[in-house]
Amino acid sequence: MTKSLWGKTQDGADVHLYTLTSGKIEVRLTDFGAHLVAVRTPDRNGKVADVVLGFDELEPYLKGGNGYQGALVGRFGNRIAKGQFVIDGVTYQIPINNGPNALHGGPVGFDRYLWKAEEVPSGVEFTHVSPDGDMGFPGTMTTKVRYTLDGNTLRLDYSATTDKPTIHNLTNHSYFNLRGDDEGDILNHVVEIFADSFTPVDAGLIPTGEIASVAGTPLDFHTPTAISARIDADFEPLKLGRGYDHNFVVNGQAGTLRPAARVTEPGSGRTLTVETTEPGVQFYSGNFLNGAFTGRHGKKYEQRTGFCLETQHFPDSPNHANFPSTVLRPGETFRSTTTFVFGVE
Repeated sequence: MTKSLWGKTQDGADVHLYTLTSGKIEVRLTDFGAHLVAVRTPDRNGKVADVVLGFDELEPYLKGGNGYQGALVGRFGNRIAKGQFVIDGVTYQIPINNGPNALHGGPVGFDRYLWKAEEVPSGVEFTHVSPDGDMGFPGTMTTKVRYTLDGNTLRLDYSATTDKPTIHNLTNHSYFNLRGDDEGDILNHVVEIFADSFTPVDAGLIPTGEIASVAGTPLDFHTPTAISARIDADFEPLKLGRGYDHNFVVNGQAGTLRPAARVTEPGSGRTLTVETTEPGVQFYSGNFLNGAFTGRHGKKYEQRTGFCLETQHFPDSPNHANFPSTVLRPGETFRSTTTFVFGVE
């Protein structure tokens, strides 16, 4: 691993770039927002490209408003209806920033902070202390995310503790394009998702509370299917999200590391396999990218030029008793692991 000064925050604090290399792939991270900045990996012919959307300069990350590209999101990733939830009879309010709802921890989430970094074997561990009342969340919560690289596997280990009952939902919000981050849309990518069910949403993309089967719907990815094949189908859940933007219930026992999704890009041969201990994964096809962000090589990130696989607890979990709990209490330590395995075929 190498560490270099990348720039300064608006208040003058040093921001660093960390580069991990394994001989197979190269990963770049920054302590600002614990962002995953880049993953450089070869295709079947050995040609190396960045497969994570992002920027070579710090300024776009400092500025924000870039679709959470590569960000570590929290304290609560995804949506909370009306920004409200109840713990032990007490109602808490998070500032809304996504229509009538709170998204990714509110207007100033974990991606907007400089994290403390510590070098660890084969990687780096970032730590952020979120004070009691931060964005309306109760409790001082200490969060750690450790990125380690072993061969072609990038592993993310999350942990969190609190001094008051609170809620949490931590994830990484990287956009992937296995063609290369400057090579256009991701519609030819072939997706397999290891999930028998999903959580339907309303017009505000808030779960209804139902857990529905994917069978016979455009959300059934048991058989590997190109993103383009059904993304514009006449199916209400797709219309609400303007494409894929859905939480899938990952098969198997939550808390155990198991496959969540596998994506292949036929042209380059690059593959991405995601494993997680989380109960869900949000498959998002970059529907709201609109060319407002210019990435590497001067290419604009247009609609559907990247996809996300956000391993997570379910959106709006605090308001659905039938969903896996996101409550964290004093004396407990939350732990979660996700791996991104890059390959070729």
